[in-house]
Amino acid sequence: MPPLARRNLFHDKIRLAVTLTGIAFSVVLIVVQWGLFQGFSSSTTSIIDNSGADIWIAAKGTVYLEQAAPFNERKYYQVLATPGVGSAMKFILRWSGWKQPSGRWEGVAIIGCDPDSAMGGPFHLVAGDAQQLKQPNAVIIDKIYADKLDAHQIGDMVEINGYQAKVVGFTDGIRAFTTNPYVFTTFKRALDFAAIPADKTNFVLVKTALGVDPKTLKADLQARLPDNDVFLTTEFSKSTQHYWMFKTGAGTAVLMAAVLGLVVGIAVVTQTIYASTMDHIREYGTLKAMGAPNSYVLGVILQQAAIAAVLGYVIGMTASVFVVHAASKGGANILLTWKTAIEMQFLTIFMCGIAAVVSIKKILGLDPAMVFKG
Repeated sequence: MPPLARRNLFHDKIRLAVTLTGIAFSVVLIVVQWGLFQGFSSSTTSIIDNSGADIWIAAKGTVYLEQAAPFNERKYYQVLATPGVGSAMKFILRWSGWKQPSGRWEGVAIIGCDPDSAMGGPFHLVAGDAQQLKQPNAVIIDKIYADKLDAHQIGDMVEINGYQAKVVGFTDGIRAFTTNPYVFTTFKRALDFAAIPADKTNFVLVKTALGVDPKTLKADLQARLPDNDVFLTTEFSKSTQHYWMFKTGAGTAVLMAAVLGLVVGIAVVTQTIYASTMDHIREYGTLKAMGAPNSYVLGVILQQAAIAAVLGYVIGMTASVFVVHAASKGGANILLTWKTAIEMQFLTIFMCGIAAVVSIKKILGLDPAMVFKG
């Protein structure tokens, strides 16, 4: 049986190429669409997930990160006085305007933090460090947006909301899911850049003391701050992600595209493997006429599908790596992880299995007498 399955598959090189191309195309399509969904989902909460905080405190009614309204910084001191708080930090995320040396304006998201804190600061740094933010008018941006912001080197001078700013470092891979890149600076400087009153803050980030349960501390803080919303970091991350992914419709559209990619992939693979089976229909009829049991014939088809799945997967994933790499240079955030690669392997086998079932139904109904007909 194994030699027959391989001979049927490799006999017609053109048909084999068409089959493998169809499978590989499906793999690339699904990987890209699913990667876009994951990338978009990840970018909506990257600031929260990498904050290092256990608890976020925001104004009442805050649903997602960018929505937070300023509230009085006196709440920060109430937080510090709460038993179980290891450390706390005032934090700002607010839209502002970035003026390039050429005079062109770009929208940015100002992030104000404490460079001496382990929370809320720039991460994935590839040039400079958080301490550099202590320099006058200092900011750190992501190198992905160097062209967009026209700031390519440390020391480049720009203008933010009428104030001078100096680039002192670069991060790598902190993508904004909107068109506004993140700009890290100190909390005090962010007040000016984002036009927020000096006695206000957008958030208070909290790190629990050693041995303190974050859920217990959250309840205590909520009791002390009834006019604020208190979230565990995981809760705030999920709330923000849910808003951008489903309440705005953006994530739903990407998810629908991923599902459509799967449907198209199954259709393409089914059609190509079914066509390959039909090309050898008389051979299968001959086997049945010679007394070969259905299990033997079906085993041939299933093995052909399995071989095609493995080869198509290897070709498709190789192509996907190049597509994802090329897309990243163009600004698209497509995530391709080992987990996705492994899941895609099983999904490819599943698609080819469905295609094989369609072919099997045709073979089961095959009349061996057709071999003797003209």
